[in-house]
Amino acid sequence: MRFGAASDRPVDLTDASPGRILPVSYITEEFQEKMATATEQLDRTFAALADPTRRAILARLAAGEASVTELAAPFDMSQPAVSKHLKVLERAGLIARSRDRQRRPARLQAEPLREVADWTEQYRRFWEESYDRLEEYLEELQDRGKEKGNESKR
Repeated sequence: MRFGAASDRPVDLTDASPGRILPVSYITEEFQEKMATATEQLDRTFAALADPTRRAILARLAAGEASVTELAAPFDMSQPAVSKHLKVLERAGLIARSRDRQRRPARLQAEPLREVADWTEQYRRFWEESYDRLEEYLEELQDRGKEKGNESKR
């Protein structure tokens, strides 16, 4: 139970009866919580991707699952150091680890990368539109230059 903003009467947020309208503050809170969660996930993903070693590990895992020993092989670092990188990737949801007897192979979980791609898509459209406007402007300048060139020949 929560208290409504307009009064001190409790509001039953579990009541799902037909025609039931939730207070606007509840809808706003729920939306804000979802947005905060999405933002936190993007933050964790970008933080994990900020390190070149972790990006290299993800590139390796794109080819298939691998153990810590296999992942550590191309790097000049200890297995515990690679394990720390794996923990960061795991917290970001970019990898999952399972248990196979003594091995704990890691595998790529690509969903957070899709969320990053979706987020960056809006900026791609912005830059494409900006480049289109620039191209139109440059064409306009070239046309003006051609017109002035033709006028001087007269």
